[in-house]
Amino acid sequence: MWEEESTEIPEEDFTWKAWESFYDVVDRDFGDQEAEKIYEALGKRLRCVSFGEYLKRYIYRKVGFTEPFGEIPLDEYRKIILSSFAERNTPGSFYETTAKLSALSKNWLTQQTVRRQVVFLLGFGLGMSEADVNYFLTAVLREQGINPKDPFEVVCSYCIKKGYQYPKFQQLWDEISRNVAGKGERQINEERLKEERLKEERIKKEESDFTVRYRTAFHLIQTEDELRNYLANLRQNNQKFRHSVTARKAFDSLYDETRDVIAALYQKEQESIWQYGAEGKTGNRKEFRREDIGESDLEHVICAAIPVDRHGNLAAAKASELAGQFEGKRLSRQHLRDLRTEKTEVGRFDLITLNFFLFSQKTEYENTPKRRYSAFIESTNAILKECDFMPLYVANPYESFLLMCMLADEPMEIYAEVYELAYKGKLQST
Repeated sequence: MWEEESTEIPEEDFTWKAWESFYDVVDRDFGDQEAEKIYEALGKRLRCVSFGEYLKRYIYRKVGFTEPFGEIPLDEYRKIILSSFAERNTPGSFYETTAKLSALSKNWLTQQTVRRQVVFLLGFGLGMSEADVNYFLTAVLREQGINPKDPFEVVCSYCIKKGYQYPKFQQLWDEISRNVAGKGERQINEERLKEERLKEERIKKEESDFTVRYRTAFHLIQTEDELRNYLANLRQNNQKFRHSVTARKAFDSLYDETRDVIAALYQKEQESIWQYGAEGKTGNRKEFRREDIGESDLEHVICAAIPVDRHGNLAAAKASELAGQFEGKRLSRQHLRDLRTEKTEVGRFDLITLNFFLFSQKTEYENTPKRRYSAFIESTNAILKECDFMPLYVANPYESFLLMCMLADEPMEIYAEVYELAYKGKLQST
């Protein structure tokens, strides 16, 4: 997509810079003062790369600037956006707004993040490919790729893939959003699936999973009639499954495995107490099982280093020196409850964090942190791929942080110490 044939690392290559910072930390006698080194790197070098920086990099390469990346003024990028949007007949928003495109474009170039719909709008306005749009959704926003169960994103993607400009999208969307409800149920074209040489066993498996099923059919859409048929079928059969079924299954599996591990930890702690300090104790020992472990227990174990207020709630995320780097990554009991009750869609970082905890507890990797590190990457990337999320990305500070912890002798201990340093640092500076 943006890859260049030259082997020279461009100045704006965030991934290369992130790996450089990563190895600077783990290669410097990492066994000594691990938490302090990680905390220092997170605070000084591993900053979040904003959406605006990625957008500027995209424009820089698309236009073919020859000047150093850092020397291009912001206003130059803004003018390119205005010109491209005008040339491609793209408005500043999918909805009516009083905001001017000049102001909106400046915001896009400076904001930390944006809504998904902004990415699709930029897709039309800058003439992005479908792969470019998907990259911005997954690598930049850290969310799932184009959602094959969201009619709006399906129509946007179809038009972008076909090279249609915004007016054509608006025409199709107006028509489809009005008429799709009355089209009746239409079956996904199984013949098309067979033409793609999908094995019957694979088709049967996919039919049981709405996410995979619709993702497969989504990529087969070639004509407007097929688009209409697909969306009519989606409307009839899939209203309850806008969220990823695959991600939900992955989360439930990791969640239950985490509960098993925590139950075992509680059991071990209880046995230790009875063995070394049970004199005079009365009552029966408790046998901890998965069913005994809830959201509060996960919060207690995984977020142990985060201070709590007098009501027992975790301190606000903004009270941490690493608030920007770790924003939206905490597995609080409320967040876990929202995930369990499907009030919140399962996110990429939910899966990554749970898998990190599980690998931190695997005894087979004791004294072999490099093996654990490699196994964690392989396992996590397999889960993310199955859920249509991008693989682990070292340029994201939180993910780099977890990978560094994996190379420590005691990953969860270092994880907790860094969180503790982040809150202490904030409290000491106020």
